[in-house]
Formats: sequence, structure tokens, C-alpha cells
Amino acid sequence: MVLVLTSICLVCSAILGVVYSVTAEPIRQADVAKINKAISSVVPQFDNIPSQEMFKVEFDGKESEVYPAKKEGQAVGYAIKVKSSGFGGPITMMVGFTSDGTIYNTSIVYLSETPGLGAKLTDENIPTRAQLKGLNPASSNITVKKDGGDIDAITASTISSRAFLKGVDIAYQIFLKVQSQK
Repeated sequence: MVLVLTSICLVCSAILGVVYSVTAEPIRQADVAKINKAISSVVPQFDNIPSQEMFKVEFDGKESEVYPAKKEGQAVGYAIKVKSSGFGGPITMMVGFTSDGTIYNTSIVYLSETPGLGAKLTDENIPTRAQLKGLNPASSNITVKKDGGDIDAITASTISSRAFLKGVDIAYQIFLKVQSQK
């Protein structure tokens, strides 16, 4: 009986190892493609490969990835990947800034919010995301109107909207840190 169970475990482990080795590279490539798509949607036109120039910045005890977008060797913006805690779990987003700190665009990389409510954050035309384009956090109150800010929350999903805007604020603080290190 011990030999049979050991044999079964060894065979299953071998199969699992083979499946992992076959799928690891395609999964990694899909993740890189998803990041590159998010970068291209949140920063102005660029001619470098931001994912190859990525560097990490620590803020509030957590590391975030910064992707510099350059055109003819000059920085035109930064795509900053951050995480924030929403109602249904973490929200991973990419926030793009022009070189003067204005929000160019945002992109949701991953979220697990409630379908039909917080999951609406994936739609870039909802007011919570659309109102951010062209705003500079230095001169705007980027919080939901319910909290005295300038941004409309998603109806019935204020927690998700707050989490999203908190992520934008974290990205802006990282942007300021990057700018101060230049």
C-alpha cells in the first residue's frame, strides 16, 4: 500500500512539474503583453520600450514598478503600477503621468471587485476614471465627492471608487519621489 501511494504521488508530481515547465513561459509572456498594453494606454506616445527600463520605487513599505516613457531620449511620462485594497480584494492598476505630473490616463491590470458594481472600474469611460484625465493631483482634490473631493464615485460602489482613487494617490506620491530623485 505504501509503495502504491508513493508511486501515485511521484507520478502526479512529475505530471505537475511537466505542466508547469510547459506553461510557465507562455504565462510570463502573457503577463508582459498585458503590462505593455497597459503602459501604452496610460502614457503619451513614446519610442522606447518602457518595460525594459522599469525600475522599482519603495513607498510606504511597498515596492511599485515605474515604467519611464521616452521620446527621442526625453521623458514624456511615467506609467506607475500600484496596488490598492478594494472591497473584493486588491486592485492592481497602472496610472500614467505626463512629465509635469498631469494624469494622462489609468488602466486596470487586475481586480476582483463585485461584478456589476466595483468591477465597472475596468470601463475607462465611467466618471471615476474619465474625470481624472488631464487633472494634476497637485491642484485637484482627487477623492470622491462624498468625502469632499472632486470625483464622482461609481453608484453603489463607493468603497471601490475610494480604493481606486487611493491607488491613484499612491501613484502620484511615487511620481513625486521619482521626480525628486532626478
